[in-house]
Amino acid sequence: MPLNPPDRRPADARKPGPQSYEPVLSRDVRAALSTGLPVVALESTIIAHGLPRPRNLSVARELEGLVRSAGAVPATVAVLDGRARVGLSEAQLARVAEDPAVRKLGHRDLAPALAAGASGATSVSATAFLAARAGLGVFATGGLGGVHRQWSENQDESADLRLLARTGITVVCAGVKSILDVPATLQRLETLGVGIVGYGTERFPGFCLSSSGEPVDWTVRSPEEVVEVIRAREALGCPQAALIVANPVAERDQLDPVLHDRVLAEALEACRERGITGQGVTPFLLDQLTRRTGGASLEANLAAVRGNVALAARIAVAVAGSR
Repeated sequence: MPLNPPDRRPADARKPGPQSYEPVLSRDVRAALSTGLPVVALESTIIAHGLPRPRNLSVARELEGLVRSAGAVPATVAVLDGRARVGLSEAQLARVAEDPAVRKLGHRDLAPALAAGASGATSVSATAFLAARAGLGVFATGGLGGVHRQWSENQDESADLRLLARTGITVVCAGVKSILDVPATLQRLETLGVGIVGYGTERFPGFCLSSSGEPVDWTVRSPEEVVEVIRAREALGCPQAALIVANPVAERDQLDPVLHDRVLAEALEACRERGITGQGVTPFLLDQLTRRTGGASLEANLAAVRGNVALAARIAVAVAGSR
């Protein structure tokens, strides 16, 4: 009988055994956590699935550079060959950006992916879970998922919400995706006990829009004020739930609100005409926004992400300084 060829992959890249499912921290992240230096978690779905190649890799490097320039350590999160990784090497970052076989993983997908030795980019829910599991306190992303339009008909709600309701991490984001039912999402977050503060704004942002038109109850105006909220939550022994720091994209960088509303209305009508429902709605609407705004929505989204990453790094530095 022919012999099986030897497995020449590094030992930590092979299918994991029973004791190897804990997140693997990069050397820089491990050193930072052990010495109290600030660390910022970054998701990898935007790299693998949110941007065209090869721009996705340059953006990934840019976002990590923004964290470093503020004096913090970036920890991009992904799953590679069945190992959850918090902090990636340059080669690993390039693999996430360039390998078309990299899957998209929510937190419910983590266990099957690890058991199967699979590779995937982590969404908001998976990144928040793994970052908190590794001991990180600050996470930067673009826009959160939420309650979808026509929820009463399809019961479609992002897994982000329930995960954030039981994960004590500070999430800097530009609100939720503007294609969602924003008022219903805010109501759901309130029900779940997820804290929200607007950063320099009294209106909840709409990802590629500076404002969704919905109010926020509390406003903070500096990283130090965010730290005071975090400290108060810890002192009170609040239930484990995320604190959302809603950071609006600058008005000069936002998508034209009139153009946004027109394209979204037309895209929603196209959904109805084509019978697109369930999980197919969000990618269709996002694709329509990108195509029918000539890429302007993508540029606004990227501006929001950059602003969130830079702010998250400042908050992480302030948290580290307070301790």
